[in-house]
Amino acid sequence: MKIAAAQFAPVPGEPVANVRTIAELIREAAGQGARVVVFPETSTTGYFARRFATEPELVLGEDDERWGPVRDACRAGGTAAVVNAAVRTPSGRPAVTTLVFGPDGALLTRYDKLHLHGVEQEIFAAGGQDGGFDLDGVRFALATCYDNRFPEVARRARESGAAVYLASSVLEVGNDSFETVYPVRARENGLYVVLANALGVNDCGDCRGDSAVWGPDGNRLATAGGAPGVLVVELPL
Repeated sequence: MKIAAAQFAPVPGEPVANVRTIAELIREAAGQGARVVVFPETSTTGYFARRFATEPELVLGEDDERWGPVRDACRAGGTAAVVNAAVRTPSGRPAVTTLVFGPDGALLTRYDKLHLHGVEQEIFAAGGQDGGFDLDGVRFALATCYDNRFPEVARRARESGAAVYLASSVLEVGNDSFETVYPVRARENGLYVVLANALGVNDCGDCRGDSAVWGPDGNRLATAGGAPGVLVVELPL
């Protein structure tokens, strides 16, 4: 199965423009045969946490019409898309949410980030359960950025039968996660780890992509470098 990690620099605070870019990247990944494509954290707006508290138009609903281009691109390419955004919750606070749109454009699952970091705790609602989905007989686990610092998240993914661990993140230059977190989660749990990292300057600092895939032995199989686009890797699932 071919899996893709996408990376780009979102236009700050412009969900409509960024959803169009996400749709284009889904089509690009589908054109290379990808069955699943994962995007970085808060791809619909960029990572500017405090803006979500003061600009409610940046928070999307699960059934928001602004997701239309993503649904269309999934249907056109027969590709599932794992997209992270600020999404409404019943609590009144948004969550840092991953929505998985299936190859038919329908919503497969929702995962709200479990572990909030720093200012996120003032603005967002934390999730209450692990995330994952099944496609073509393969179990995928979901995690978002700071979640990956907690070994038990990947351990539970393995225990759930997951073969692939999809991480949506915003990692700045100098972040040690590329060396001390993602390959370790892969090696400790015998998982393929697929990281989608952001490009551009945001609240975390300067992010330069380097989306990557690690094998179950912890070795890096491929990296995207610093250019916008998709990294497509065929995994023997």
